[in-house]
Amino acid sequence: MSNSTVRRRLKQDAFKPWQYQSWISVRDPAFRPKAARVLDLYARTFDGVPLGEDEYVISADEKTSIQARCRCHPTLAPGQARAMRINHEYDRGGALAYLAAYDVHRARVFGRCEPRTGIRPFMNLVTQVMTTEPYASARRVFWIVDNGSSHRGKKDIDRLTRAFPNAVMVHTPVHASWTNQVEIFFSIVQHKVVSPNDFPDLSEVRDRLRAFKDRYNAASQPFQWRFTTSDLDDLLTRIDRHTLDRYEVLRSSHRMVNPRRTSSADHGHLGAESGGRGWCGRGRRARPGAA
Repeated sequence: MSNSTVRRRLKQDAFKPWQYQSWISVRDPAFRPKAARVLDLYARTFDGVPLGEDEYVISADEKTSIQARCRCHPTLAPGQARAMRINHEYDRGGALAYLAAYDVHRARVFGRCEPRTGIRPFMNLVTQVMTTEPYASARRVFWIVDNGSSHRGKKDIDRLTRAFPNAVMVHTPVHASWTNQVEIFFSIVQHKVVSPNDFPDLSEVRDRLRAFKDRYNAASQPFQWRFTTSDLDDLLTRIDRHTLDRYEVLRSSHRMVNPRRTSSADHGHLGAESGGRGWCGRGRRARPGAA
C-alpha cells in the first residue's frame, strides 16, 4: 500500500486505530452452571422450579471511589449548538462508595453511601433491604452478587444466611459482572448523576445520589433482559468452536515446520481433539473455553 493511499484512508477515517474491542477468556470452570442460575433467576426460576409470589431477586454491587471534584472555575451550562464546558482544573473533596441493591422484577432500588467498600458496608446494605417489607417476611430473597472481596466465597454465604435465614446468595461467574443487572443501573447513575463530576463536597454527592434514587424508583420499569440460557449455550458453543479452529491452525503450522513429526507427537504437543481442552505444550493443561 502506497503512502498516498494510507494518507487518503486515514483522512476518510477508514482506519480508526484509536478504537478497539477488548476480550477475556472464560476462566471459571463452572461458568455455565453459575451463569445459567443467574439467568434462570431473571426468568423467575430456581433449580427448575418457578419462584413464588413471596420470593424476590436482588442484584447488588458497589460503585467505588465516586470523587467530589470542585472545579476551579464555574461550569458553563450547555446552550444552542454548544456543549457544557467544564474547567479541567479542580480541587479534590474526597471520595465515597455507592452501594445499591436492585429488585430485578419490581425495578426498585435501595442505595446507600459509605466511606469505603467492605464486608461491613455490604452487610449494612443487606440489613437495609432485609428489614424492609416485603423482603423481611419473604420466603426467599436471592442476592445476585459478583466475586468482589465484600461478598466472596463460602464465608460470606454463611454470614448472610446467619443474619437473614431467608436470604440466598448467588454468585455470578468469575469475570462476568455483565450478568449482574445492577451494573446497568450503575451505568445510568454514571451518566445522569456523576458525570461531569462537578461537586463542591461529598455532601453534594450524597444528596444527588439520594435524590436520583427517589426519582428513579418513582418512574422506573424492569429492564428488558433478553439474554437467556439458550443464548448462553450458543455463546459457549461459538467460543469452543473458535478454540478448536485455533488449535487446528496451530497443529497445521506445527506440521509444516516439523514435517517428520508423527501425528501422535503432534497430538501430545498441540492439544487433544476435544476443542483444545486437552494437554498442550509440555504437559500444561489448556484453559477451558479460552476465546
